[in-house]
Amino acid sequence: MKMILFYRLALTMSLVVFANVVMLAAALAQPVTIIVQSTTSTQNSGLFDFILPKFTAQTGITVNVVAVGTGQALKNGRNGDGDVLLVHAKSAEEQFIKRGFGVKRFDVMYNDFVIIGPKNDPAKLGGTVGILAALAKIVQSKSPFISRGDDSGTNKKELQLWQKAKINIVEKGGSWYRESGSGMGATLNIAAGMSAYTMSDRATWLAFKNKAGLKILSEGDPLLFNQYGVMLINPSKHPHVNEKEGQIFIDWLTGKEGQSAIAAYKLEGKQLFFPNAGR
Repeated sequence: MKMILFYRLALTMSLVVFANVVMLAAALAQPVTIIVQSTTSTQNSGLFDFILPKFTAQTGITVNVVAVGTGQALKNGRNGDGDVLLVHAKSAEEQFIKRGFGVKRFDVMYNDFVIIGPKNDPAKLGGTVGILAALAKIVQSKSPFISRGDDSGTNKKELQLWQKAKINIVEKGGSWYRESGSGMGATLNIAAGMSAYTMSDRATWLAFKNKAGLKILSEGDPLLFNQYGVMLINPSKHPHVNEKEGQIFIDWLTGKEGQSAIAAYKLEGKQLFFPNAGR
């Protein structure tokens, strides 16, 4: 009788050990996933579709991107909704770090902003030297201008430029100044439909299919520089953050492989983003 009880106990223990091994193996087999809060420009331009498969192939880590305006991405980061932020509003990013919501910010890449408008150019921007003069001409002509109005990195930059031009858009704005409250692609579609001016990051403009009667009418001013940064959401504030895998992604993105992948991404032979993590 004792032998039977012994064998039953041994069998039960073996089954428990086996079940634990199966559960552990299943857990290890689950793909590791991180969430990156990022901008519509990095998503709409096709950059992520190009570089993320390379990252996953090298590390086994899957990246899910939440593409929103930079302001919303930072808000999501403050709430702990994700693991990594990749956005483009440096002063706001530095405040995010200063307030303890992020661990450390790294430069990743840059491109620039451009002013898009109708080919007939009613504000006569063509040939204008400087973005501030171009904005002044839009105001003087009361030509329609579509702002994103969504607290995105592009919207933040646009508002900074109006301020630098000493133009109070609240006082000067009227029926000619409108806010889409939408992403860059939707805003460009509205501008195309209304033959209006707008400001876009160059990457989204190059990837935009519905150019219709629009073209670049102001570019090249140093004030239009567009820097992107990446940072880990602080696991001290949000313990569920995938710190290890998130840092692996940041290290890859700012390292040789990621920087090379960013530089290699082109549309119609044109490079959309320029890596500068090492500078």
